Amino acid sequence: MIAQSKLQGTLLLNESLARYNSWRVGGKADRVYIPAGLQDLQAFLQDLDGNEPVNFIGLGSNLLVRDGGVRGTVIVMHNALNTLEMQGDLIYADAGVTSAKVAKFSAKQSKCGAEFLAGIPGTVGGALAMNAGCHGGETWDVVNKVLTIDTHGKLHERSRDEFIATYRHVEMPAKNEWFIGAWFELASGSAVEAELTIKNLLAKRLATQPLNLPNAGSTFRNPKGDYAARLIEACGLKGHQIGGAQVSEKHANFIVTSPGATAEDVDRTITLMRDTVKEKFGIELQQEVRVIGEK
Repeated sequence: MIAQSKLQGTLLLNESLARYNSWRVGGKADRVYIPAGLQDLQAFLQDLDGNEPVNFIGLGSNLLVRDGGVRGTVIVMHNALNTLEMQGDLIYADAGVTSAKVAKFSAKQSKCGAEFLAGIPGTVGGALAMNAGCHGGETWDVVNKVLTIDTHGKLHERSRDEFIATYRHVEMPAKNEWFIGAWFELASGSAVEAELTIKNLLAKRLATQPLNLPNAGSTFRNPKGDYAARLIEACGLKGHQIGGAQVSEKHANFIVTSPGATAEDVDRTITLMRDTVKEKFGIELQQEVRVIGEK
């Protein structure tokens, strides 16, 4: 592994991951690395043991870190890779840029079609990885091409056509690659109208989601022709609490946490929601939240 004295970024050993995810739960990572930039990230990966487990995270807004912690290295992208600019007629954003910033930047450039990104509580990297979406829009609807990095620190510029993007899922063309950035192709439009749309979307989000409490966004994908929140609420689970985790009283597809909550509390709540809906409606809810680490 690269000597710490040669690193430009920040290397933390035995670091709690609770501060790096929006539920504020979970154990420690063997190593956390916050790169100083793209070249630094490349150098770090090049000098890692090829068998080293690696996880990339952004804001950790769609992530459950188990209480047993994460072996290997966790690379934190938020505030590490944060370029956001016009490149010709395309908007380029690094993986560490928040989706909301992309929406607002696009509007100021009189580009429309990315307004929905304002309602996604995470970074570009996470939005690409799960084809995040809301209010009728999905991330890959507006992607022209992407930049990825592999375990050896090599960069790959890949076209939209190399990926199969479906509802909250993206099939990668190669294993062990992570998103570093994306170029978004948007139609020209009115900055005033785009900014108004963003304002309305954010107002709706504030009115319907428990943004004042730690949460990880939607817990489950919406089944075809229905809504996970409706099914969970119909099971009488709104407000149900296990330890420090609770099915939100404001939005039944959200789990919120209180101080002292554990990942196990969240995990048990997820299981209860899934099992109860399956028993009552015969529908197997598909989890949207990504889980890493050991119990």
